[in-house]
Amino acid sequence: MPTPRVAAIHDLSGFGRCSLTVAIPVLSAMGVQCCPLPTAVLSTHTGGFEGYTFRDLTEEMAAAAAHWKALDLRFDAVYSGFLGSERQIDLVRQFLRDFRRPGTLAVVDPVMGDFGRVYATYTPAMCRRMADLTAEADVITPNLTEAALLLGVPYESLPRDEAGRALARRFDFLPEGGRLVRRRVPDLSAVQLCHEFLEAHLTPGGLFLDATCGNGNDTLFL
Repeated sequence: MPTPRVAAIHDLSGFGRCSLTVAIPVLSAMGVQCCPLPTAVLSTHTGGFEGYTFRDLTEEMAAAAAHWKALDLRFDAVYSGFLGSERQIDLVRQFLRDFRRPGTLAVVDPVMGDFGRVYATYTPAMCRRMADLTAEADVITPNLTEAALLLGVPYESLPRDEAGRALARRFDFLPEGGRLVRRRVPDLSAVQLCHEFLEAHLTPGGLFLDATCGNGNDTLFL
């Protein structure tokens, strides 16, 4: 059985036990190949530290994603977290369009803040745009602060027991095991579905026979 592969789109903080420094060892211990796509490099995380360094990797992200696409890499899941710029929201959405296939799980942790405060590197525009990315996810894992931001309501006025239900109504999710999960029906024709299957299971250089009596498009695809 092939090793599951996850694209992890997070920051790398040198100190603080978060993001990629946690995702890589945890996913690896679970038997998953974690492929990091760093969004930023920081000396520490932004929650409680002052004077930290911050290097935005937006341009590197775009180049790395383009290289992965050229290599025709496949991922069983795409998992995003802390983003370093507003443009990165569009990059992650494009990444999903480029790499999402039937069965690919899109997990979005809409990192924006905690305890009622927005992280210093997040702009109001980034917080508003995060809802666009959230709408494309299969699973989201916001905390209460992020739930309030996604809903556009004050943190103080959002009851903890109402946050999940409000997000579920807004983004069409269902509560499941402490997460919000969307069950998607792939928007694929039967031909597209078969082509996706063939791409996932056939290897270049093999000998394959198109035994259908059609217009030759399947042979052309092969």
